[in-house]
Amino acid sequence: MIQRDDAALADLDTRLKTILPEEYQECYENVQPVSMGSAGLKFDAAGRVAWDQIWGSFCDLAMAGGPPHRGTLLEPATPAQIDAEPRQYKTVVDEICRGIRMVSEVAVGRSPEPGSVQVFCAAPGMAGWLVRAIAMENVSAYVTADVIRLPAGPHFRLEKEIKNVVTSVAKTTHYYLGHIGKAQRRAIGQQFDRAETVAPLLQPGLPGAASTSELRAKAGAAVAEETGLQPGGAVYQGWLGFDCRNVAAAIWMMRALVVNNVVARREETILYVPANPVLDPRGERVVRAVAEVYKLAQMKQIA
Repeated sequence: MIQRDDAALADLDTRLKTILPEEYQECYENVQPVSMGSAGLKFDAAGRVAWDQIWGSFCDLAMAGGPPHRGTLLEPATPAQIDAEPRQYKTVVDEICRGIRMVSEVAVGRSPEPGSVQVFCAAPGMAGWLVRAIAMENVSAYVTADVIRLPAGPHFRLEKEIKNVVTSVAKTTHYYLGHIGKAQRRAIGQQFDRAETVAPLLQPGLPGAASTSELRAKAGAAVAEETGLQPGGAVYQGWLGFDCRNVAAAIWMMRALVVNNVVARREETILYVPANPVLDPRGERVVRAVAEVYKLAQMKQIA
């Protein structure tokens, strides 16, 4: 049993190193979740935000153990909120799209789904990497093939939520396109493809989908029985939170889940995993995944 667990830890480490930029591969366990502070907005002569002039550098990736860009999850607006302020919603969507075009090499446009913009990636492997990385920055992200949906809403403020979305794309594309070479990108895509043959990427249920309250209750109780981790944190329809009791454990388990094809993120010591009534209607997959990575975290004496 010990040999099998040691092999599982070694395999996990290999798969994690595959998706991390090279500068993190040998030191990711030493990265501290310390923020550099927020960059202020800059404006051009026409009074518009000069998104491409704001950042000279970025905090460490949350994927590598750095601080998530947001402390809590940024979610999309509801259809009712959009219907109440359609002009302001259009203004917000246009500005998010303008910002993303200025700070990244990805195409972006308004999504046919309310409350979101869509980013078009060069390949599914890139989309798979970005959706994991952006979710770990606590910005809602959903992927289908090579298209990612990001949140928007009429209540989004320029210096807050709009900036959050643009920053999350600027930061993650900076690391993916600027710090990961072509050969490694191919390896990332191949790793994701292999994982998909076992089970599709487990993402949170989409906003507006069926209620997840019963699913969250059952899965939460099952995880608590298996691991002792208690449900906690803010309530989000598509997510189930567990208190890992310390930040190091939450970070380690988050990364372990992500390379096991389960989107995960954290808010301080709370680890969030998907509650998806379509892909995991009884919560069995997410319970099994959390229990397995918790066991490995105990082996490493992190949890």
